[in-house]
Amino acid sequence: MQPVQWTSKVKNKGPKDIMAVEDMNGEVRFSTRLPYPNNISRPLLEPVESLLQMLLLWDPAARGGGQDPDTNKPCYYSALQKILNMKVIHVLDMTSAQLHSLVLEPEESLHSLQLRLETHTQTHIAPLSQELLLETGISLDPRWPPSHCLPEGLQGWDSSIVFLFDKSLTKYSGPLTARPLPDSVNFIVRETKTQLPLSALRKVWGEAVHYVCGLKEDYIRLYQGQRAAMLSLLRYNTNLTRFKNLLFSQSQQLRAKLAFFKTSIQHDLEQYSKQRHNGISSEKLLKTWQENEEKADGFMKVADVGYLDEEIVALHSEIVELQRSPFARKQGDVMEQLEGKAIELYKQLKDKCKSPDPPHGYSDSSDMVRTILQTVQNQDRVLKDLYTHLSTILVCKQRIVDLFPKLERAVENIKTAEAAVMLMQMKRQKEFWYLLKIACAQNNSPSPSLMQRPTESETVHQLLDENQHYLSLLTSLLQDATQEMKHSIMEEDWSWTQYGAVEAESQTL
Repeated sequence: MQPVQWTSKVKNKGPKDIMAVEDMNGEVRFSTRLPYPNNISRPLLEPVESLLQMLLLWDPAARGGGQDPDTNKPCYYSALQKILNMKVIHVLDMTSAQLHSLVLEPEESLHSLQLRLETHTQTHIAPLSQELLLETGISLDPRWPPSHCLPEGLQGWDSSIVFLFDKSLTKYSGPLTARPLPDSVNFIVRETKTQLPLSALRKVWGEAVHYVCGLKEDYIRLYQGQRAAMLSLLRYNTNLTRFKNLLFSQSQQLRAKLAFFKTSIQHDLEQYSKQRHNGISSEKLLKTWQENEEKADGFMKVADVGYLDEEIVALHSEIVELQRSPFARKQGDVMEQLEGKAIELYKQLKDKCKSPDPPHGYSDSSDMVRTILQTVQNQDRVLKDLYTHLSTILVCKQRIVDLFPKLERAVENIKTAEAAVMLMQMKRQKEFWYLLKIACAQNNSPSPSLMQRPTESETVHQLLDENQHYLSLLTSLLQDATQEMKHSIMEEDWSWTQYGAVEAESQTL
């Protein structure tokens, strides 16, 4: 319709009408809402419609909403600025393939967002079960407002997506929320062979092309969610590897200390057995050493973490297979081809409409409907493969999560065992030196059985007193030596060094 023709019809619109549609009978219908489908998110739909209502007023004086008394600028400018300042976060629920768009307050917390998501999701996922991942596989930080994850500036401000996972589930089987079919497209699907005017088909086929493109975009978003889950799994796997290296390092240290302790105590037992009949004997001490040797054997089981190593190696192998799987790569080639085919069909229809004498002026929608059905069938197939692969990823991730408590317990047990071994080694050394002291004090006299030993505190005090005594003696000796060194060396008798004097004395003798 030429501008001169539609001006006479559009001027009859209401003050809030922003859209006009001419049906096949030539009747023009007005609407205050934007047509479906469109690419505007739900939170922005009403503000954009209000802005268009101000900009499309027929009266030039009232157009733009008048003057804003607070800013002395047109009202549409304030409305546009409000839209641009909005922080909209898009959350894709991977359990249902449903996209939720929410307006964020400037400093709204992550917990507040999770409470809102609980009411919006079909299964009402509890905040504790929610896992929100960015496209890079990084979880949202609860210490920062979610608005910090949105891109700065205008580029991509309404297209950034956060992926929502339910941590209580490891298998996502639907039901998936399918993209709704527009009424006009639904009509040609049901009435494929119905002949329609080319002018009417042009609008319907345009919506059909938008629907086919939307199916491909839906798959790409879900694939991005699967990829985010895979990247998150790899991050968990990296942390698991670090924890495993720490565990095995501490296990090797414990093994080395146990080997040294067992070698030492076996040597002590051998030496004790050789001299117990003729030297020092203590049944209590012997029993303590034997018990410590048994404890050391028990600690070897704590140091054995091979069962965890086998489980971790198996997990690593499964993760490598997941990365190599063909389902880990995008499977949208067929959908892209069908999208191109739908666009080409629409271009051909436009060329027919531009023809001065289009053939027959009517056509059915067989080719376009066939393309739509093929796209829907292909999407069902690739989504089934995608969710099967996603479930395997989530199972591996849950196994890693379940492994962390086992690793933590193993590390704590190793630390406890290591402290016990060090304590036993210190006691063994004190007991050995105590026996050595008794042996030296007896001066080869027959050694009575040491049925009673002084307490550890008494032994320590005795050793300190003896050390102080010997230190005093050593200090006195050093002082005497220093005093003697003060005398000149020339005061000594050096006459024996004179050869002549010695010879004369020998002759006299």
